[in-house]
Amino acid sequence: MKAIMPTTPSRFGGALLIAAAGVFAPALAHAHFILVTPDSWMSQDSFGLPEKLGPCGDEGGGTPTGKVTAFHQGQTISVTINEVITHPGHYRVALAVNNRSELPAEPMVTPAAGDPCASAAIQNPPTFPVLADNVLPHTQPFAGPQTFTVTLPTNVTCAKCTLQVLEFMSSHPAPCFYHHCADISVQGELVSTTSTTTRPCPTPRCSVEAVVQGPACGSDTIPAAIRRKLDRAPELLEQAETSPPGKARVLRKKAKRFLERAGGAARRASRGKKPKLSAGCAASIKQTTDQLAGGL
Repeated sequence: MKAIMPTTPSRFGGALLIAAAGVFAPALAHAHFILVTPDSWMSQDSFGLPEKLGPCGDEGGGTPTGKVTAFHQGQTISVTINEVITHPGHYRVALAVNNRSELPAEPMVTPAAGDPCASAAIQNPPTFPVLADNVLPHTQPFAGPQTFTVTLPTNVTCAKCTLQVLEFMSSHPAPCFYHHCADISVQGELVSTTSTTTRPCPTPRCSVEAVVQGPACGSDTIPAAIRRKLDRAPELLEQAETSPPGKARVLRKKAKRFLERAGGAARRASRGKKPKLSAGCAASIKQTTDQLAGGL
């Protein structure tokens, strides 16, 4: 798992329990988080609601978005959350291929004196359908949205499966979990299994992921501001495909600006005494964004 934004790294202890300690003001009685990326299956308000009823925030009050984000087998994908009301705890990510009944149950919780949500069982190592556990462990508020990465299985494909992001909260009255989900598709691998030739990417999103996960950037941590621009451009282009001509032109222009800004930011990030990107990664991003922007 590779963190994209500066944050506390995941730590997996030998035991299967983590105690997330901390004292928070009484006003923070209920933690809330927003699933920023991938796109949520359901609309969310400014506090992340609906999110209280599992497995996907099923208590009602939102509107289905109809969005399905496309990925590939074995791809390392970015997940961004925004914890708008804080409680100590951590996150877990799981994948249901056929239907949501395949999502794992909420982990077993061990209470302590005065805290019914003192600690929760952690899978170490995670076992499918859990893809990652004990992600972003914290006892203090985050400075802003947090992005982390998880790797999809190499032996799974689906036209519409469910990626669940589960938040565990300690120092919190029961229930101890909040839930968000994203509908995703998992297609064939980006790279042929019979040769080292990369398959042509059919979509801008595929092109972006191919360069970010490719050999030039494989050892780099992409700065969050650049990654957001790279993610936003394909989203706008996907929206343009189903929009009326006038709106589609506006969306494509916006996407082009995001691509141009991402390429320029990558090049600047590779300069100076303490570069944030390797020169090879920056050049690869710039080449890809120039090609995509040139087609718009």
